[in-house]
Amino acid sequence: MANCVPVTDTPERVRHIIERAARTASCRVHPAGAVTSGLAGRDLAPLDGMAAAGALMFSDDGVCVDDPGLLLRALEAARRTGTLVAQHAQCPRLVERGQVNAGAAARATGLPPWPATGEETIVARDVVLAGATGGRLHICHVSTAGTVEIVRWAKSRGWPITAEVTPHHLLLTDLMTRDTDPLHKVTPPLRGAEDVAALRAALRDGTIDAVATDHAPHTASSKDNHWCEAPFGMLGLETALPVVAEALGAGSEPDWGLLATVMSTRPARIAGLADVAGRPLRAGEPATFTLVDPRADWRVDRTESVSASDNTPFHGMTFRHRVVATMVEGRVTADIDGRLTSPARVP
Repeated sequence: MANCVPVTDTPERVRHIIERAARTASCRVHPAGAVTSGLAGRDLAPLDGMAAAGALMFSDDGVCVDDPGLLLRALEAARRTGTLVAQHAQCPRLVERGQVNAGAAARATGLPPWPATGEETIVARDVVLAGATGGRLHICHVSTAGTVEIVRWAKSRGWPITAEVTPHHLLLTDLMTRDTDPLHKVTPPLRGAEDVAALRAALRDGTIDAVATDHAPHTASSKDNHWCEAPFGMLGLETALPVVAEALGAGSEPDWGLLATVMSTRPARIAGLADVAGRPLRAGEPATFTLVDPRADWRVDRTESVSASDNTPFHGMTFRHRVVATMVEGRVTADIDGRLTSPARVP
């Protein structure tokens, strides 16, 4: 995503990421460009130029593109360039200082509420803009039952909408925030059990297209703070597959075909990478896949994380499935012991 330092908001920075990844990465890296310069929400970034440089999508991830005029122009650029706009749906005037899900969680903790309407009003506005422009819109980290209904309605009209959900929003509820442990602080916040059920159903029926981790490592010192001072975000990458398998399996064997669809095939198609990613396992295809032990019975231990930090909300939880290796074009790039190999030199 573009919310790095410096912000990926010029063609030169897009090219720099692509060129550096080609030299050093053990997997494919495809940068997203910012929608607005500096993620400031005031001026449209040079989207056409970044698309020509190799950006596949545009997002001010972590910040909502609040100005409807700017978003409309971004969607028009997405239509011209064959890319998409990914929106972090968070109305600043409705969310304000929100910290936890509005309702019982906010009352129990005394923390400022984050209402569902803060997400749903932006999604409702933006799907209409996508329908009007024909530009592809992707809704990031859907978290409420109301957003599911809006996306379902927009898709029924044939508008170019896709949506994703995170592993943590599929498994965890706002009950976890009542201990005010900042490990459970995330944006959008963990929601109620009814929302979780709606998200699972929407992923199964295709209303929500894909799973995305929204992986956000934060240092232990930054998370070891009062809730309101700690940053939003949690780890999601290393535990993504077992968490989603647990959420969709609900105690039974998960639908592995569905998992492959929502975690590989559809994400590749949404990003415009279906020719090189999310490919079927058959002779002649690139040997790029994830190897899973479906009977692992393993407990998540944050001290074993190989991420940049260890702020996982799943510490101490036991799962029945575990990723044991990843492979890119016939080369093992990580294994069960957390060892990362040297760069795989993938195009």
